[in-house]
Parts: sequence; structure tokens; C-alpha cells
Amino acid sequence: MSVSMNPHDESHLLAGVVAVVGCDGTGKSTLTADLLVHLQSKGEAERRYLGLISGEMGDKIKFLPFIGVRLERYLAAKAERAQDMKQKPPGTMTAIIMHILSMWRVSKLKRVMRLAKHGILVIADRYPQAEITGFRYDGPGMSATSQDNCLFRKIAERELKLYQWMAEQKPALIIRLNIDAETAQGRKPDHSLAELNDKISVMPRLKFNGTNLVDIDARAPYAEVLANALQAVNTVIQ
Repeated sequence: MSVSMNPHDESHLLAGVVAVVGCDGTGKSTLTADLLVHLQSKGEAERRYLGLISGEMGDKIKFLPFIGVRLERYLAAKAERAQDMKQKPPGTMTAIIMHILSMWRVSKLKRVMRLAKHGILVIADRYPQAEITGFRYDGPGMSATSQDNCLFRKIAERELKLYQWMAEQKPALIIRLNIDAETAQGRKPDHSLAELNDKISVMPRLKFNGTNLVDIDARAPYAEVLANALQAVNTVIQ
């Protein structure tokens, strides 16, 4: 376990908020569930998902009257399309959908901020960043160039500002779970090795705007991973 600390610029520090980030297969869901139990022993606490459409959220959308199933499929397809920035740039309509998804993420972060303001401890699964473009990295979905049409550029510029604002809202701690692609695929066989390698190559480059950051090897036995995470949490939440 290694720790990177930056004591400066705490004007947007979200005291009582801990986020867990990492590639698929690192065990974020299991770890956030166990950390929630630990935080609840210290006071009122909640778990919040700060990604886009999770399986849990998709299930909720499916149950909306009349349009639920079709809407869930449409949003899931758009979100998946937005994940791969190696494909050709999205059309204007897709860009609008991507921007709506980003605004949705802003609303979820604002909910976390309100909880923290009222003294409620929060464990967040994933956290937005503004350093690298790509929904799969929890960054902006679009990257505009001079060749894009004016509307697309305006949408992309507005979206970037949203992510820059979100990145300024720094949690008390980010726990970054690290893993190799082969181990991750062994845990998530439905994920392609190329996609996992891509995410794993990007994750160490993210600085999360100088947030206090702890790196943990997710390949270790889970009891060791949990112990290291608890130790890190206890340094910022008494």
C-alpha cells in the first residue's frame, strides 16, 4: 500500500467522503460494502455510486411504466458507445445524450455533497475526473476538435466544465485498487482483455486533482485489501 498526500487547496474538501476507484475486477463493490459497515460504526453513513448506469440503476429504469425497458436499452447502448473513444466521434444527438448523462453524474455528486454537509459519512463507488477523456475512465465523454461542428464543440466545452467542477470537489480520501488485466479478466470473464488493459493503463495516470490518494494492490488476499483500506480510512475519519 502506498499513499500520496497533498495538504494544499482544501477549499472544496468533502470531509467524511471516501471514494473507491479501480478497473473492473478489482472488487470495488465488495470493498465499498464492507467499508460502509465500518463507517456506520462511526456514525450515519451511506454508499453512493458515482458512475453512470450501473446494473442496479438499469433495473430501476426497466420498471418505469411503458418506456422502461426500451429506455434502459437505449441509455445502456449510448453509454457503451460513449465508452470507446477509439470509435468515430459521436453524432450530435449522441453528444446530447452523453451530456445528459454527465449532468446526471453532477446531480449524484451534488447529493453526496449535501450528505457530507449534514455530517453523513459517504463511501463512493467511483469518482469523476477531468484529466483524461472517456466515460470508461469517469472523465468527460467528448473531446472536441476544430473540425467538429459548432454545436458539438459547445456541448463538449460545456461538458468539460462540468467535469472540471466535479474534480474540484475533492473527497477526504480516494482508495485506488490496482490489478493486472489477466487477474481482472479471471474475475470478470465477460470483459475483454483489451478493454481491461486499456483501463488499467489509464488508472495510474489519474491524479484526481491532488486528492489524498492511497494505492492498494487488489491482487492480494481480500482480507489484506480490506485491512489496508480500513487503515487508510481511519487516517481521515476518526
